[in-house]
Amino acid sequence: MKKNIGLFSALLLTVFAVPLVCAQEVRQYGNASWYASSLHGRKTASGECYDKDGFTGAHRNLPFGTLVKVRNLYNGKEVIVRVNDRGPFIKSRIIDLSRAAAITLGILNMGTARVSLEVISLPVSADPGSSS
Repeated sequence: MKKNIGLFSALLLTVFAVPLVCAQEVRQYGNASWYASSLHGRKTASGECYDKDGFTGAHRNLPFGTLVKVRNLYNGKEVIVRVNDRGPFIKSRIIDLSRAAAITLGILNMGTARVSLEVISLPVSADPGSSS
């Protein structure tokens, strides 16, 4: 009985601790790009419509609803975006940004920029299918 309680306690601790660890430790470096304005209104992988004036982004595997701080490593500008799509599908890029986020970071004219990503918060209840 004690063995089962100990095992159950360890399992609960693991389940509840993993999201906290992930939110604090996820940091990536790579290139960011932004969605063309012509995609405004089209459905994203999450089912939402792309809003060029919203602060959203596409990431390959972070759950939909994750808030990510994106920092332009060239000029230091930062923006917080919510993941609502999948991508980018170019290997050297780590995030695709909305037009509004690209303007805030100062990358609209450049097209791409070297950035860092830091997870600010994971969604409270991630849909099991939201990370694929």
